[in-house]
Amino acid sequence: MKHPNFNEEKRLKRKGYKFIIGLDEVGRGCLAGPVLAAAVYITNNKFKDKGIKDSKKLSFRKREQIYNDLMARSDVKWGIGRVSEKIIDKINIFEAAKLAMKKAVLDLERKMNIKSDFLILDGNFKIGIDTLQKSIIKADEKVLSCALASIIAKVKRDRIMSNYHNRYPDYLFNRNKGYGTKVHIKQIKNNGPCFIHRKTFFPVKEMIE
Repeated sequence: MKHPNFNEEKRLKRKGYKFIIGLDEVGRGCLAGPVLAAAVYITNNKFKDKGIKDSKKLSFRKREQIYNDLMARSDVKWGIGRVSEKIIDKINIFEAAKLAMKKAVLDLERKMNIKSDFLILDGNFKIGIDTLQKSIIKADEKVLSCALASIIAKVKRDRIMSNYHNRYPDYLFNRNKGYGTKVHIKQIKNNGPCFIHRKTFFPVKEMIE
């Protein structure tokens, strides 16, 4: 199996682009909680990518290990964008995911005091930001900065949902992270939706009509 690599970033660097940012989001398919995006800029052209994969293909333990390693590195810069379930219900999940990506880029640019030169997006869309962009299907499986973004976004969102479990224990967010598992849907039916459920998502929508 091929792992994400630095080839796309290197190709763009050879064309003269300096601040090349990879993006990914997590939580689009959930019934509860925010959608989160991460933006990643790798400053080291010799970054060792051994063991890095799309976050969905990593075990919980491996994902946490890589995340902690990334947080300790000075050659990986990152930003986070978060869009709440209330905004998701208002503008729809696709627009919310794009907004989260835009927020992540702006967060990274603010932290580094730079303006990005080029964005690599996981997906087949562009975001509303005045920077050159390239969309790649399954970029989180192919492009190193996007894979790192997927890991950072996933771990951060999982931790947010685990914290929500303390406030809303009936829904077992510490286990399902807001995804529509059978147990989660059963708990919504038994207890009704809580404050962080996405009211426009099926089957939550059915339960409040």
